[in-house]
Amino acid sequence: MRKKYLILVVVFCVVLFFDQITKAYVHRTLHKFQSVEIVKNFFHITHVRNTGAAFGLLAGPAHPLRTALFVVISGVAIGAILLIYRRIEDDDTLHALAFSLLLGGAAGNLVDRVWMGHVIDFLDFHWYGYHWPAFNFADSAICGGIGLILLNMVMGARRSPLGGRARDRG
Repeated sequence: MRKKYLILVVVFCVVLFFDQITKAYVHRTLHKFQSVEIVKNFFHITHVRNTGAAFGLLAGPAHPLRTALFVVISGVAIGAILLIYRRIEDDDTLHALAFSLLLGGAAGNLVDRVWMGHVIDFLDFHWYGYHWPAFNFADSAICGGIGLILLNMVMGARRSPLGGRARDRG
């Protein structure tokens, strides 16, 4: 198996497994909106159900058309990630890891939307009364993947999987 596909399979499976197992644990052990303090005035595990997009955008009462729209958008995103992934060179470990994280994260949230019509979020960071929107393991993987892509752009990649050359390392 080519290196980049080994990375894809391993990272995808790890992200999907940890995402789904942590969400299932929260779903089974905490009631909706129940919160457990982990670090005082900084971090809680809080059971939140996100019917919207990132950061709760377009959230509201569950609606089948909105859920279907988010499922379609997720499917298109997964398809685009896979098309881009095919263009990654076999020795381009950073891009392979980044796009594998994106794929695992997108799939993790897609599973929730298909089965429950919403995404379970539970990582709740705050500083006293100032809250960051709750998120989950899949969201973390997506942010990590985007972060790696941005890091690669700043550091000057040899080649971009989107085609063309990035600036040379020097």
